[in-house]
Amino acid sequence: MSTVSGDIPVRTFEGRRWLFPSSVLHALDADPDRAGRRPRRTARDWLVDSSCFLLAVIVGAAAANTMRHEPYLPHVLTVVDVLIGGLACGAVWLRRRWPLGLAVAMIPVSFVSATAGGASMVALFTVAVHRPFRHLAWITVANLALIPLFSWLRPDPDLPFLAVVIFALLLTLLVVCLGMFVRTKRQLMLTLRDRARRAETEAGLRAERAQRLAREAIAREMHDVLAHRLTLLSVHAGALEFRPDAPREEIARAAGVIRESAHEALQDLREIIGVLRAADGDEAGGRPQPTLAALEALVAESRGAGMKVVLDSHVGDPAAVPASVGRTAYRIAQEGLTNARKHAPGAEVTVRVTGTPGDGLDITVRNPAPETEAPHVPGSGQGLIGLTERATLAGGRLEHRVTEDGGFEVRARLPWPAA
Repeated sequence: MSTVSGDIPVRTFEGRRWLFPSSVLHALDADPDRAGRRPRRTARDWLVDSSCFLLAVIVGAAAANTMRHEPYLPHVLTVVDVLIGGLACGAVWLRRRWPLGLAVAMIPVSFVSATAGGASMVALFTVAVHRPFRHLAWITVANLALIPLFSWLRPDPDLPFLAVVIFALLLTLLVVCLGMFVRTKRQLMLTLRDRARRAETEAGLRAERAQRLAREAIAREMHDVLAHRLTLLSVHAGALEFRPDAPREEIARAAGVIRESAHEALQDLREIIGVLRAADGDEAGGRPQPTLAALEALVAESRGAGMKVVLDSHVGDPAAVPASVGRTAYRIAQEGLTNARKHAPGAEVTVRVTGTPGDGLDITVRNPAPETEAPHVPGSGQGLIGLTERATLAGGRLEHRVTEDGGFEVRARLPWPAA
């Protein structure tokens, strides 16, 4: 087989089906339309069945020739023996349809007819191949038990009794072992097929899960990156809509913020799409991802957009914070400022960052209740959920709550391992 696919069936064996037994092909095809149907013989089946029939005939002919040297055996019994043996050889063609029934019928037949010995061995071999061991066991025991009695009633004129019994016992056990070997080989083939099918299914599930996780990560990143920019656009566009009589300088400044935010949002979107298009999935060639050292620039940008932001940082060297932890802290501050701009415009926002190596990094974004009703800015409400998941993945935790004065607070604690 060149490949093993999830539906290994017929087309995998096209042109080579004759190499496999019909029972194996029937199990491998697993076609619901063929359920309950008896598998048709393949070319290999016809070859094997013909060989078994010829073997039974040859053994029967050898036994008939031996009976000529038994002067005490009446001629009538010889003829009857040969007729029964011929019918037994013909019954070999039924071994695939009724393997167990044929083997049971051959037990008394082979006892009364020496020429049916070959057919009896073929039937025993068939049971060993196609039926469970519990069926094979008692049929084998019955055959072995009758061998000494048959050898005593029909002694061989040329060989001693003990030699005949030992030879017949060994031959019977050899046939049983050969049949069990063939059965084991077929079961191994089916087991390998099932394992390959399960392995492919599991690989598909893993690929699907990895794809889903990648999409979720990209969705979170797009939200974190673009929500900040687009909120600036929405707020300043709303201000222009509600205050068309604003001084020319304020209108020009708001338009500048809108233009700059749109440019930054477009640049960020290009970077994310570039990551999607990258063949190796790395971020080489794009702008570096923000870390804690970029927090001051984020605060300055928010102040330039008209927000009141107080940065209270007690981290001696922001660049010493691990990149993954610093990036998570930056995204938390960015989302906190975005939410404050949406829901508490004009309120003073406090961003507090503290931490040392080994003790962890704490970041808090807090804003009081808005003095005036905030204009409606559409949002999905998924930002805080995404931040909680991001903090958890970084090994920390995030909490958010409404404060006693009606404001809002986001607090996170992230791990900062000691150097």
